[in-house]
Amino acid sequence: MLIKRKIGWELPERLVTPEPIFLNRRALLAGLAGAAMAGFTDNALADSDPSQGLYPAPRNPAFKDAGRAVTDEKYNTNYNNFYEFGTSKTIASEAENLRIRPWEIAVDGEVEKPFTIGIDDLLKKMTLEERIYRHRCVEAWSMVVPWSGFPMRKLVEIAKPKADAKYVRFETFNDPEMASGQQPGLFGSMPWPYVEGLTMAEAMHDLTFVVTGAYGKPVAKSMGAPIRIHMPWKYGFKSIKSIVKVSFVTERPIGLWEQLQASEYGFWANVNPDVPHPRWSQASEQVLGTGERVPTQLFNGYGEFVAALYTGLENEKLYM
Repeated sequence: MLIKRKIGWELPERLVTPEPIFLNRRALLAGLAGAAMAGFTDNALADSDPSQGLYPAPRNPAFKDAGRAVTDEKYNTNYNNFYEFGTSKTIASEAENLRIRPWEIAVDGEVEKPFTIGIDDLLKKMTLEERIYRHRCVEAWSMVVPWSGFPMRKLVEIAKPKADAKYVRFETFNDPEMASGQQPGLFGSMPWPYVEGLTMAEAMHDLTFVVTGAYGKPVAKSMGAPIRIHMPWKYGFKSIKSIVKVSFVTERPIGLWEQLQASEYGFWANVNPDVPHPRWSQASEQVLGTGERVPTQLFNGYGEFVAALYTGLENEKLYM
């Protein structure tokens, strides 16, 4: 059980966006979305997601704030990396081509019995909650996001991995017809599908979160619908989007970016301001939507909870 204590990265409550304002904004956005429904195609319409009624999920009080104000939704949905749909940050329009139903997740590898489950059947097995987490990109920009979903350990529990499973390997879709970034060309030649991995200890940690929603509704396509991972103490490229396979394996997975450039993107990718990327400093970060640049915190400010995961691994490249 995670016990919430006052720690170094938290700001006074008076500096955090008041909850009533945030909730009222939710209601306003929901109303605007409903009024505009007739003007959108089914492909772009958030309300076409059958999980719509599950949100907003109750907020977990242990994660009610992240020491900063929540980033406005427009920045999160319109400024992010999703190379399957292009190399720029503004891929939101192109990402609307992502078909999120039907959507199945295969669970295989070192498990008692491999299975495949539809996203809506998976959601029926889980109790959803909201957690407000920081997000720190390896490119030195950051956000604060109200994610909805469930702890990764809950997915591990239904997978029933065998004792020799040491890692969890995640895989996203590979569909060049749907995703323009996977079509032949510079980035179409990348080693698709996107792959990332965690140790079993990381996967079972209470902070590791399977995301199915954000901002009080199903997670946007540009943010990795309908299911992704978020680990607030790691650089964002570890938080794989649009997952179609979860494999429990004995060998350490090699992620897509690690395959391309292992000297810049390693397996661990824990946030550390004192370990620069080979091409830029990690000492500070641009907080989107604020115009502010602030000092980066070790483990993105979550070190009190996660540093023990890496005891005895000092010889590993834990931060890049």
